Amino acid sequence: MKSSENIVLIGFMGVGKGTVARELSVNLEKFNLDCDDLIESSLNLKIKDIFETMGEAHFRAIEKNLAKFLAKNVKNAIISTGGGFVNVKGLNKIGRVIYLKAGFDFIIERLKNSENSEKKFAKRPLLQDLEKARELYKSREKIYEKKADIIVNVENKTPKQIAKEIKKIISKS
Repeated sequence: MKSSENIVLIGFMGVGKGTVARELSVNLEKFNLDCDDLIESSLNLKIKDIFETMGEAHFRAIEKNLAKFLAKNVKNAIISTGGGFVNVKGLNKIGRVIYLKAGFDFIIERLKNSENSEKKFAKRPLLQDLEKARELYKSREKIYEKKADIIVNVENKTPKQIAKEIKKIISKS
């Protein structure tokens, strides 16, 4: 792996992309960029508020523009994406794509058992209806697998263990 190459973390919302990205950025000495944070900063609105006031289609258009920007301008970064970012065109042009894989029930339990559980659910508008969220998970699962260069099962592993596993995998390639 080239030292300037980006690593793009994909996976369902709540799987831990942001947490793993922070751990990886320390281990690999790369900058950490969170797509949702970048979008929130650029509009000075929380994701939840963007969905409520502008709608999901507008949010997805912003993600599309962000993907183009990242592909053209960002090097040497760990990029954690929102759950639906996997649908942007040219994802692989941004960097090496790593799918953090976990089952739907595992993700929901992880969120329920985390600190600030209510806040973590509240900031994810698409998790408000768990049955709809489960359907969304099922519809995205194959897309994540198809778009990924590397798949890492993250169930029952700490962010430190996951980062170590990813570092080992990419150091071999």
